[in-house]
This record gives sequence, structure tokens and C-alpha cells, in this order.
Amino acid sequence: MWRDSFRLQIFCLLMAVLAIVVLVHNFFQLEHLDVDALSGSNWITENNVQHSLSQTTKATRKPYCGYKPQTLSKREQAEQESLLAAIQWPKPPDGKIAFVQSTDPTNSDFVIVKPSGFFKVGDQLEILVRMKDFQGKPKRYGGDYLQARIHSPLLKAGATGRIVDYHNGFYKVFFTLLWPGEVKVSVSLVHPSEAIQVLLRLREEKPDRVYFKSSFKSGRYSETTECNICLPGDVPVCNFTDLYTGEPWFCYKPRKLSCASRISHAKGGYQKGLLTQEESLFFQSDVNIKRPILSSGPDSVIVKPKAFTDSSSMDRAEDPTVSPSGYYYEDQWRSRTHWIHRFNKSDDITKCLQGKVIHLFGDSTVRQWFEYLTAFVPDLVEFNLGSPKNVGPFMAVDLKHNILLKFRCHGPPIRFSTVFSSELRYIANELNGIVGGRNTVIAITIWSHFSTFPVEVYIRRLRTIRRSIIQLLDRSPKTLIVIRTANVQELGPEVSLFNSDWYSFQLDSVMRKMFSGIAVHFVDAWEMSLAHYLPHNLHPKEVIVKNQIDAFLSYVCPLQT
Repeated sequence: MWRDSFRLQIFCLLMAVLAIVVLVHNFFQLEHLDVDALSGSNWITENNVQHSLSQTTKATRKPYCGYKPQTLSKREQAEQESLLAAIQWPKPPDGKIAFVQSTDPTNSDFVIVKPSGFFKVGDQLEILVRMKDFQGKPKRYGGDYLQARIHSPLLKAGATGRIVDYHNGFYKVFFTLLWPGEVKVSVSLVHPSEAIQVLLRLREEKPDRVYFKSSFKSGRYSETTECNICLPGDVPVCNFTDLYTGEPWFCYKPRKLSCASRISHAKGGYQKGLLTQEESLFFQSDVNIKRPILSSGPDSVIVKPKAFTDSSSMDRAEDPTVSPSGYYYEDQWRSRTHWIHRFNKSDDITKCLQGKVIHLFGDSTVRQWFEYLTAFVPDLVEFNLGSPKNVGPFMAVDLKHNILLKFRCHGPPIRFSTVFSSELRYIANELNGIVGGRNTVIAITIWSHFSTFPVEVYIRRLRTIRRSIIQLLDRSPKTLIVIRTANVQELGPEVSLFNSDWYSFQLDSVMRKMFSGIAVHFVDAWEMSLAHYLPHNLHPKEVIVKNQIDAFLSYVCPLQT
């Protein structure tokens, strides 16, 4: 009898120990969540149906991260594959290519097809570009990244061209002649094809070459750890994946503090030593980064006016794929997709925005709109929210005319100096909290901070934003939503590895495709920065921003035609 009692006591003791072990294990999982723990989470997909992440998706490329990716519907998977196929870039022949065999812009040239022909406004101008290497030998394959424009300096006129790669060292550029007078052609090599392959490798293999950090604090004690969309190593992490969008974000777990003690997010820095010695030769400022390709003959044509037709009235039907979408004339952007009104007086802007709430979401390039409007319109007074400079959120009000202007940066990844954790918001979630209506205006831009990541990461972010836009327009169809595209910038050897125009061009192409076909409008900042005579700049100068604002406000207050 005493043996049965002893066995019962031993069994109860073992069960109690087991319960304590399970409890501690569960607590440890909550506090020190590992990447693999995500496999049991639920993510919201397109139709707000929850799917376990343990379900696998048919993958066509090497997975970026160790965590289980978001499960895609068949339609989402097909769209992603279509987008990736659309931006697939030509590759050089297999095997290592020596620097002397890479594209040399100095040896390369272009010619105007039929330079002595008769041209009038509205005609097409065709340019043939012939690429050669540093030995003067013709290139036999494509994949170089070029930029081209036509311009008339005295008229302060300019427009971009459409470039076709024939994959044999020859390229053609097609321009639409949009104003009369002498029109010059400029072509530049942004990156040789050999450099593009390096950028591709970095995007797939080194997405963490920009790293981030978060500060954790409790009382007087604080710690700082590294953060990113994906963190390598079998080390405890804090899981800050957004519960609504499913956007992943992780930080290494502080040694002594809890994950809940996070107070801020910031850019950590840039990795060094990313290139081999041979690869670095493909990234030289005065050799093969944004270098001009000269004409072997005439570099300009004379364009005659088109009788009885105002060139500014051609092809006005909004389409994000129209090329070119517009052009400069006398330093004013003339869109070919919608009528633009000139808001040259602050009173004009006040009249347009009276009674409206304007939300600006995105990065520092749309923050420029906030800065321009608050500087130009005296009645629009910024309200001090105590936010860090250049970070936000920011708010300005005009009580007399009932105008509210707000700026908020997009959620991580964001390379700002310091953002309070409480202010890290995803655009999709912010859109879900907006009632909308005829007096609500929204402008969105999101691109630059995604340039180091595989394109799938960007597609996922745009998909959640697009879903929220569609839902907002469904409940409030009169809400005005404007997308500001990417823009070109000054490039050097280091900047090229993180923010090359080629990265931006790829993301911009994806964005235009994903937002086409829904009731949003576009401000083509890409062409507005590329067609202008000013040097390229990540943050375009005021004259360009002013033209962007005119295009934006012309959607808010369209001209009666």
C-alpha cells in the first residue's frame, strides 16, 4: 500500500515539474522569440483570410530569408512572377569579364538616324547608340543602363527618351519631339552591363548591407541592438512583425531588457568591403558612372512648328506608361497626361486646399512637399509636435481656411536618423484609419529605402498599400490619392552600391505596374528629374519640387477645360 502511495507521490511530483518546464518554455518563447517561431503565426492575405505560415508557396527563386514567407494566393503569385519577369535584366556571357572588356563610354558613340531630315513637332527622333569596350572593340551583348534626354538650353526645355536594348551592343533611343527650335540629344552611361551584374549580386546576397538599430531602455539602463527584415544567426530576437500587414521586422534581443522596452529605430550604417578589387573597377566616377556618350556626328536637329496645333494638348489621357509623360518648356513641366495649373501665388494654393485634409506618406522626397508648402504659404503654420528634425511626424494648420497638412514617414526599413518606436507606422495601416471623402487628399511615395532588398520585399509592401487604397476608395470613392514616383540622383562609387538609379528604376517600374488600373493619379518625379537641366539630386532642387507641387495640386483642383 505504501508503495502505491509512494509511486503516486513520485508521479505527481514529475507532473508538477513537467508543468513548470512547459510554462517556462512558453514564457521563453514569448520573451525570446526565434525566427523559426514565426511558423506558427497567422498572416492576413489579400481577402482578409488567415493562413498559417506553415503552408509553403511554390518558389521560383532562392528564398531571401530564413523565416517562412507570406503565403501568396495564385493570383498574387502570378502577379509577382510577372513583375519579376518584366524587370529581368539582360546578362553578359557566362564567365568572368575583364575590366578592359567592359563598356567604355568614351569609346562608345551615338548617331542621329537621318540627321538632315525634316522634323516637325510631334515627330519621332531615332538615335542609334554603339557600345565599345576599353580596347575599342564593339560590344557583342547588351545590359548597359543608359539615360537619355533631348533638350534646348535657351528654352529651358527637356524630355526623356525610350531606350531599346538589342542585346548585341547596339541600342536605340526614341524621342517624341515636343517643341520647335534646335533640339540637342544627350546620352549617358549610368552603369556598364558588368556593373549591373554586381548590383544584382548585392541585391540578392547582401540585402543587409544597410543595417539598422533600435534602442531599448528601462530606467537608467539602455541597450542598442541590430535590426532588419531578416537577421542571420541562431540568436534570440525580438519579433516586431506587424500584426495587420504581416510586414516582418526583427531586432536582436537585448541581453538584459525585454523586447517591450524598445524606444527608437535608426539607421545603423553601411557595410564596407562589398566588392572585389576587379569589381570596384566597374564603379569609377570619372570613368563609367553617369558618363556622357558623345555623338560621332551632329548631336542636334531643327524642329519646325506643327501648324494649327498646340503641342501641349497632345495625347492627354492619364496613363502611367505614356512615354514621355511630359516635358519641360521655359522651366515649366507640361504633362501629356493631364492639364497642369500654375500655382505661382500662395493665395492660389490656399484657395485650392481650403477645407481639405492632406496626408503625405513616405520618405524624405515627399517630405519636400511638406517643406515647400509650409515655406511658400504663410497662413499654413507648422504645429510643433516635438518630432526629430527631418523625421517627423509633422503637421501644419491654417485655421482661417480650415486646412490640415500632415507628413508621416513609412514604416521600416527606413534610413532616418532616429524615429520613436511609437511613430513607426505602416502606410497601409494609416490608410485603414482614414475615413476619406471629397475633402481628403493623400500623396504616397515609397521606394528609396527598399533599394538594397530583393524586389519581392518591395512587392509585398506595395501589395498591402494597394489593398488598403482599394478598400479606402471602396468606402470613400471621392478620396483623391496621388502616387509620387521615384527620381534620379547623383551617383558615386559608394552610393551606387546602395541607391543606384538602376535599383530605383527597377522599383519604379514595379510600382507603376502595381498601381496601374486603379483610381490613383501619378506625379512623374522620375521624368521631371531626368528631363531637367539641373544636376541629379536625391532631393531635387526647388524649381523641380515646384513643378511637382503644380502637378499634384492640379489633381486636387483640376482646371475646367
